[in-house]
Amino acid sequence: MASSICGQSAINPPPKISFGSNRVPLSSFYIFKHTNGATPTATAIAIRCSVRRPEYIPNRIPDSKYVRIFDTTLRDGEQSPGATMTTKEKLDIARQLARLGVDIIEAGFPASSDADFEAVKLIAREVGNVDSDHVPVICGLARCNKRDIDRAWEAVKFAKKPRIHTFIATSDIHMEFKLKMTPEQVIEKARSMVAHARSLGCNDVEFSPEDAGRSDREFLYQILGEVIKAGATTLNIPDTVGYTLPSEFGQLIADIKANTPGIENVIISTHCQNDLGLSTANTLAGAHAGARQLEVTINGIGERAGNASLEEVVMALKCRGEQVLDGLYTGINTQHIVMASKMVEEYSGLRIQPHKAIVGANAFAHESGIHQDGMLKNKNTYEIISPEDIGLLRSKIGYSARKTQLLLMLNLCLNCFKTYRDMLNSMPPSACIAAANLDGRHALKAKMLELGYDIDGKELDDLFARFKDVAGNKKIITDDDLIALVSDEVFQPLVVWKLEDVQVTCGSLGLSTATVKLIDANGDEHISCSVGTGPVDAAYKAVDLIVKVPVTLLEYTMNAVTEGIDAIATTRVLIRGEDSITSTHALTGETINRAFSGTGAAMDIVISSVRAYVGALNKLLGFKNRIETEDPSQSKVLNAYK
Repeated sequence: MASSICGQSAINPPPKISFGSNRVPLSSFYIFKHTNGATPTATAIAIRCSVRRPEYIPNRIPDSKYVRIFDTTLRDGEQSPGATMTTKEKLDIARQLARLGVDIIEAGFPASSDADFEAVKLIAREVGNVDSDHVPVICGLARCNKRDIDRAWEAVKFAKKPRIHTFIATSDIHMEFKLKMTPEQVIEKARSMVAHARSLGCNDVEFSPEDAGRSDREFLYQILGEVIKAGATTLNIPDTVGYTLPSEFGQLIADIKANTPGIENVIISTHCQNDLGLSTANTLAGAHAGARQLEVTINGIGERAGNASLEEVVMALKCRGEQVLDGLYTGINTQHIVMASKMVEEYSGLRIQPHKAIVGANAFAHESGIHQDGMLKNKNTYEIISPEDIGLLRSKIGYSARKTQLLLMLNLCLNCFKTYRDMLNSMPPSACIAAANLDGRHALKAKMLELGYDIDGKELDDLFARFKDVAGNKKIITDDDLIALVSDEVFQPLVVWKLEDVQVTCGSLGLSTATVKLIDANGDEHISCSVGTGPVDAAYKAVDLIVKVPVTLLEYTMNAVTEGIDAIATTRVLIRGEDSITSTHALTGETINRAFSGTGAAMDIVISSVRAYVGALNKLLGFKNRIETEDPSQSKVLNAYK
């Protein structure tokens, strides 16, 4: 049951058999499928009808307490170094954002590259026309010039609710040194480009005065008044460099609301960067002062120190909106937050710190004996929100006490043994093996559903094979191990090269050598050998001899998933091609070289490292060759959205 402190109860999932766990698992009740024309389950109905949302009108919200959530994970979030995502990955995330209930999805910056244009266009066609209770607005970013605006419109116009978001800098330092334009020229440029966007047939145009937090107030009122006259429907006020304090930003929104001519005919929006760690606080201050659209990203990813975090802003409004924020609320179905967070984490390669608010691994962990005692007596003693509210299912083992965990796992094993002992004794050996495999496969599928992953078919077969391989070498397999394995099997780019085998020889008596076998997209085998300063270096050089794509390794990190010498190792690498793939930076206009991340998991650190490297190469090659999903409905994860 949800914490009473938050004032809203979670939708309780149906009873289910749960496994012993070393962490709070992800809930599976966000997945809903209708088969054979059956009536939707109560859980599915609750999910589809649990949030209220006023009719969408571009420049007005019928309910003054409703706050629109504008997600820019796929645009600003992707500007994080190494967060480059393929078209298919962006489509998967866009589907999850729609499922989450985001009002506006800023799908990208179409003028930055052909790949970005195609991704925005695909999202507009697929997610922007979904047959669902809620269809999100699909937005494309554009600088204040005709080429960018035309390109954005060509990408988003296929959506039911298209939007163009255009911007120009308004602070003195930006106008003088970056734009080299006078204030009068900036006003005219902004006015004419908003008018141009409207002339294309786009009835939903957002305008942002870049670096508004450091702009002259009177100039802000003037330029905003002019773009309102030109047809802007939303005015976004960005704290571009994360400079303002909450009291300052709240006052800025209040002043704009009080002094801008025509402001009653538009929506005021916020976009707060996190350079001083104040993005969430500034966003909430802006909402309290009158902003009714909040621009955020999943996990707070983005340029430099990142953006306001969707999960933090939404849960703050849910938890305190009624009490101290004049009853403000959103249309977000918060039970989808955890899956959205995990998907962005895996596809971007940007790991969440354990103490991250709402979605960090420690967000609902209670190690202190005093805290555990209080939680056992009344959960409200140390939890202001319930994990069920964000899509977590509270584990039966309590609060990560290792001794209790081991006892429960032992009891589970004993119960399973007693249950199957008599049955297996009466079966021939071949039947025993088949039954064990079938039961194990079903048990793994059930466990992955509990952890929040809907996996079936070949992907489940591959995962089960990896699971059995690890189980043969590891005494205890934890939830963290399973999540590492599913990350290595599911959250991977389309396969251009597949690692088949790797063998290394290393030590202090000579050079390290590695032999690597890769399989290409046609199924042909390629074998190469190389030497290096260590086993990983030798293996990477052997891969390079096969793939023949010169790259620079920018980052290499490795972590043990759990404690113990038999722990699974997870590796993350970041690479950049020497024949670099480029795009245009939205704010500076500079040409930037894209970097690509890859992850791998295995009990052998060399195999884990090679998996990560091949994954990064696959992402680079897929992006370079503009590999597109032939059937956009084929999503490796969360394929129940249709």
